[in-house]
Amino acid sequence: MTGRNVIANRYEVVQHIGKGGMADVFKAVDTILNREVAIKILRADLSTDAVSILRFEREAQAATALAHPNIVEIYDVGDYKGHHFIVMEYVPGRTLKQVIRSRGPLLNEEAVDIMKQLTSAVAEAHSRNIIHRDIKPQNVIVKADGSVKILDFGIAMAKGSMQLTQANNVMGSVHYLAPELAKGDSASPQSDIYALGIVLYEMLAGDVPFKADQAVQVALKHMREPFPRVREINPTVPQPIENIIMRATAKDPRQRYESCVQMYRDLQTCLNPERANEAPLVFEDPAPRNNERKQTSHQSARPKPQPQPAEEEQQNDGNGEKSHLGAIIAAVAGVILIGIAATLYMMGIISFGPKTVLVPDIEGLTKEEARVICEERGLSLDEVNITYELTENLENGRIISVSPEFNTEVEKGTILTITVSSGIGERMENFGNMQMTVGQVQEYIAEKYPLMRVTIQEEETGVSPGMVIRQEGIEPGTLYNPAATGELTLYYQPYLSVTIPDDIIDKPLNEAKQQLESMGLRVDVRNRDTSGMSQSELDGLKWGVVISSDPSPGSTYVQRENNYIVLYYY
Repeated sequence: MTGRNVIANRYEVVQHIGKGGMADVFKAVDTILNREVAIKILRADLSTDAVSILRFEREAQAATALAHPNIVEIYDVGDYKGHHFIVMEYVPGRTLKQVIRSRGPLLNEEAVDIMKQLTSAVAEAHSRNIIHRDIKPQNVIVKADGSVKILDFGIAMAKGSMQLTQANNVMGSVHYLAPELAKGDSASPQSDIYALGIVLYEMLAGDVPFKADQAVQVALKHMREPFPRVREINPTVPQPIENIIMRATAKDPRQRYESCVQMYRDLQTCLNPERANEAPLVFEDPAPRNNERKQTSHQSARPKPQPQPAEEEQQNDGNGEKSHLGAIIAAVAGVILIGIAATLYMMGIISFGPKTVLVPDIEGLTKEEARVICEERGLSLDEVNITYELTENLENGRIISVSPEFNTEVEKGTILTITVSSGIGERMENFGNMQMTVGQVQEYIAEKYPLMRVTIQEEETGVSPGMVIRQEGIEPGTLYNPAATGELTLYYQPYLSVTIPDDIIDKPLNEAKQQLESMGLRVDVRNRDTSGMSQSELDGLKWGVVISSDPSPGSTYVQRENNYIVLYYY
């Protein structure tokens, strides 16, 4: 068939649904198993880059190794015309970030249920020595039934595997970045647990715990500032839930949950009545490591020497050394800060210059054109959660609208949400107002909407028989693609249905015709051919009366617009 885009002789691409840093994502149909799938295809400009291919393959390997109801399932991987692709489960729904933005704080029970699903999924990954490294609400899809799926193992990494980039230790959104990752330490199960704690906080508070003008400031808040208590923002949160958040987000990884399994078990009982009076969780300073403990006790055991007059000059020199020590500490802190800033800058999380910009007018542009303009202003497009709509005058692929709206002042780094045209559609007619019979409407639809599946159903209203009354499936005025499949139900006034009387036989032709027409039936009369009959045969005929009918007397007849009863006579 022409116009079809089929990958590997199996996956028919339906629509482009998103774009990430490495790949495009398409919605497709598995023509063998007849199911919807999502296909992630490595971008053409990266198809020859060894590091990108390795990262792409690592995502497939990491996710393929996982089988869990709350992790997006990988169906197939392969190479098609030089393009690497991953076929995965298609999950309709909204991201958890979108849910939080639209609703604000979630119900306690709802947040706990979602978090149990997430911890169960991450625990499965950890049991396979896979660390997700980018847990955030944007990577969680919430389905209509309340179940969730974790997406994007694109930067997930098995413990002990090779580093692919220098910045790979600190990847992920800065708002969910564990303090040790901001310092440059390696990711661990505890850093995933920290991110889970942030997600739970955000579900109950309606926002992230630490915000600042620059990403590096957010990273420093994670490292230095006490974690805010969610009950101060949302007093309806029970103390045990707040305690779970505080343990998961402890600054020192040693004070967090030892595993996601442990966190899951805590979530199972946090709403139980017997835990209602639980005391707030407060952490003491973590115990020093062995070498630190020995050094501290050794120093505390030494007697403090008393200064002697002859030693005053030496003591003054000591004070000078302490001032030098303060300068050294400040310099080291500055180097650390510069290192964090440089790392976040390389990741594209921070930039220098004006903090706010105006949203450009990108309506009517293609995504590629809009991306260039946005990047010039330090903005980016959300190319995963794109809404596609038909328009009356904007061709496929052109941007219909942007959020925040054009000319709105926003922070640099803001991700813009776009609505894109999926093509030019036509307004669906109101067939109930067209004064057409159901047969006429069916012919009209067959010509204009050849892929439309039409079902007809009778409905008594008192209008003329056969007339369409209303429609369901596609409401009048809805923009519709004539080349797309669809379903429509037409409701119409039932046609007149009668039993043809037996007494019309041998009745004078005009009398029988009038009798049927008085019943609301259409009648045609036809005489039988008598040529070739002998005189004796002609003498035996009955002239001018009904000798038969089609349909025959006694049968049920439905009076539609294009049919009639035929009366035969000599």
